[in-house]
Amino acid sequence: MSDITDDSTTFDAAKFRQVLGHFPTGVTVITAMSEGTAVGLAVGSFASLSLEPPQVLFCAGKQSSSWPKIRAAGAFCVNVLADDQEDVCRVFASKAPDKFAEIGWKRSGNGSPLLEGALAYIDCTIGDVVASGDHDIVIGAVQDLDVLHEGGPLIFYRGGYGRFTV
Repeated sequence: MSDITDDSTTFDAAKFRQVLGHFPTGVTVITAMSEGTAVGLAVGSFASLSLEPPQVLFCAGKQSSSWPKIRAAGAFCVNVLADDQEDVCRVFASKAPDKFAEIGWKRSGNGSPLLEGALAYIDCTIGDVVASGDHDIVIGAVQDLDVLHEGGPLIFYRGGYGRFTV
């Protein structure tokens, strides 16, 4: 399958980001174990994909240093961040050498890091990876999932973090 390309765009990357920034996204951290070391990255492009079989997807930037380690692990945990975990998101969005140094975690059922304070988790094995543009679309086969506590999700909107209230 080839990448979809269209060289006739009339806008630049800044406009693309500005317009898409008007769509709020939930914030997750994708974690895995790589050669005995915990690895992870912040992801806003996460979605449910299929109920039968249960699948989710996320998009990982091809320039990410964490994504190749997660891919090699073959399994990952989606940590749904709570509205008080902006600091956690910022750590996992950074290039910090040890993103887990100040973060509490334990191992999920598949052995991936499950972050302390997350609202929910989804344990997956990597089912498929589809290359498209500057990202890979990762399809995860859901092995286990649960809600860890009630609360509001961390939301990313127009370049900043916020909360969802009912």
